[in-house]
Amino acid sequence: MQVSVANQAPYLTSDAHLRHDPHVQFAILGSGSSGNATLAKCAHTTLLIDAGLSSKQLVARAQKLGVEAIDGILLTHEHGDHVRGLKTLLKQRNIPLYTTSATAHVLRETGIVGSWHTFEAGQAFAIGDVTVQSFSILHDAVDPVGYVLRCGEKNLGLISDAGHVTHSVTQHLQGMHGLYLEANYDDDLLAADTKRPWSIKQRISSRHGHLSNRQAAELLENISHAALRHVVLGHLSSDCNCRQIATRTMRDVLTSKGLADVQINCACQDETCGWWQL
Repeated sequence: MQVSVANQAPYLTSDAHLRHDPHVQFAILGSGSSGNATLAKCAHTTLLIDAGLSSKQLVARAQKLGVEAIDGILLTHEHGDHVRGLKTLLKQRNIPLYTTSATAHVLRETGIVGSWHTFEAGQAFAIGDVTVQSFSILHDAVDPVGYVLRCGEKNLGLISDAGHVTHSVTQHLQGMHGLYLEANYDDDLLAADTKRPWSIKQRISSRHGHLSNRQAAELLENISHAALRHVVLGHLSSDCNCRQIATRTMRDVLTSKGLADVQINCACQDETCGWWQL
């Protein structure tokens, strides 16, 4: 099914205790090279962004955060660390799946069966009381996207697996109250790494690879503002980055802009973190 711009019918299946929460909240189920998944919820809608953990872990970690039902799954791209648990999860639960037409085609070829709702990168649509704005990013995938989720007056931006920050990305992420931002590697640590061959290092640092701490900080410098409350850094390399370096790099940028009160956290691979309220 092709998603209609800004008027997709809602899927209200979340538990009643989530329906009266007036806030936008988000939490990370896991983030890193072994699997990525994020939860976001508004008053009447709970969304899963990517499903890169096993189905068992997706369900268990969501339940740990009090989430029993999900109204939709948004996919950024087709790589295994973002879709690993999708096939089994969709066999167990009938959850609407939202992704670009090109990404859906690739995933269908792998045997994933679901209630597909496709869109083109740059399109906006609604899921329940959340307006979703997609935007193109650069990565070595067929049609990767980032997202801005809007509910009421609050905005949450999500960008992961992007090798280069384009003008379009910067424009779409203006005015965010919360931000999930890839900070995959530190330039010096990647250069010094002895586990990865030069070709892999080139792929990681290319325009279609991943964002470094420096690139993430430059983006943050351009889009941060007084109403920004939470920045969560994700997809940190276990070998070529560390929480202290990544956090310090972002903190220096925010402090220089007089925004020292913005909360900075790093998502991890092996456990959930959040909820952060906007």
